[in-house]
Amino acid sequence: MIKKYWVFICMIISVILIVIAALAYPGGSLLDKNSVGFGWSKNFISNLFAVKAINGAKNPGRIWAILGMAFQSVGYGVFFINMSKKIALKLWANILKYIGFANILFIFLIATSYHDLGTISIVLTLLGLFIITLFVIKSKLHLLKFCCIICLLNYYCFFFLYGFSYLELAFIMQKVYSISSILLVLVLEYFTKYEDFVDIKSGVQKIKATNR
Repeated sequence: MIKKYWVFICMIISVILIVIAALAYPGGSLLDKNSVGFGWSKNFISNLFAVKAINGAKNPGRIWAILGMAFQSVGYGVFFINMSKKIALKLWANILKYIGFANILFIFLIATSYHDLGTISIVLTLLGLFIITLFVIKSKLHLLKFCCIICLLNYYCFFFLYGFSYLELAFIMQKVYSISSILLVLVLEYFTKYEDFVDIKSGVQKIKATNR
C-alpha cells in the first residue's frame, strides 16, 4: 500500500519541509538584503539551501530545505521509473527510467558542498516531462494534453524571465512551475496506465510495416 502511494507521500513531505524551511529563513532577498523572513514573491527557493541567509544571518532552515529537496528528488525519481513502465516504446521507456534513477542519485549531492549541482535534476525533470508530454499528446488523454503543455510553458516562462532578469516575476513563476509540476506528476502517476499509451507503439509498428 505504501509503495503505491510513495510518489504522493514524497511530494507532500517535500512541500511541508520546504514550508518549514521558509518559515525558519532569517531574511534577505536579491532585491532587499534587509528584508525579514522568506518572501514567496521575493525569494528563490534556492535561497533556503544557503548556510547563511542573504542578510548575513545563519540559516536554520537549511537542513529542512535539503531534506525537502531530497524527498522531492525521490518522488520525481520513482515517478519517472513508474512512467517508464507505462511506455511501450523501449527506447523512450529506458530514457525515462534513467532520468528517474539520476534524479534519485542527485540526492547525495544536495547534502554536500556540491549541492548546487543538484539543480541538474531540474533539467532532467523538464526533459522527462517533455518526453511524457509527447506521448500524452499522441494519446486519447485530451485533458492531460492541455495540462502537460501548460506545465511546460510555466517552466519556459520562468527561464525566460530569469534569463532576462525580470526577477520580480521570476520569483513568482518559480513557485508556479513548481506547484504545477508536482500536480501534473501526481495526476500522471495515479490517473494514467499502460493501456493509455500502448496504441502509440502499434501505430509506429504499422508505419514501419507499410514502409516495408
